[in-house]
Amino acid sequence: MASDYRFLTVWRVAGTVDEVKAVFSDAQSLPQWWPSVYLGAHTIEEGSEGGVGRVVEVHTKGWLPYTLRWAMHVTEPLTDTGFGLEATGDFVGTGKWTFAPDGPEVEITYDWRIRATKPLLSRSSRLLRPFFAANHRWAMARGEESLGLELRRRRAADEAERRRVPEPPPTTFARLVRPRLP
Repeated sequence: MASDYRFLTVWRVAGTVDEVKAVFSDAQSLPQWWPSVYLGAHTIEEGSEGGVGRVVEVHTKGWLPYTLRWAMHVTEPLTDTGFGLEATGDFVGTGKWTFAPDGPEVEITYDWRIRATKPLLSRSSRLLRPFFAANHRWAMARGEESLGLELRRRRAADEAERRRVPEPPPTTFARLVRPRLP
């Protein structure tokens, strides 16, 4: 099907798996540490221990001037090896985050398999597929950069050191974006 996508992304960040898990366990903080992509995040169901059953509505965008509204449903618990999710809304599919310690770094792999349901994407997918793929790569590169900065910020010994950590990259086309979710 023309609107099917599979993206495999690998990040490397300085830190530990426990630090990475702490960031990923708080979905509502996505707009703070990854503001270039996550415009809003609101938990609508808490789920059980490990997060299974948690549902988070998100409002996202990349460098292209459109936004997506979707929900992530946690389907596999957050463990030292990662977690799984299902997406519904402007696209549907599955995502699997995998964490692997590698010395002073963590290698994070994201396997994202989706089908566009937003009319703009599904109708123009065949023609604009390379742009949508580039948009995803851009968003994920901002995520790797932003996660690295967030880990540095959380590791800071004091407020002065925390303030020296640069802000994460901002959203593009900010004037075109509607207000964030609560």
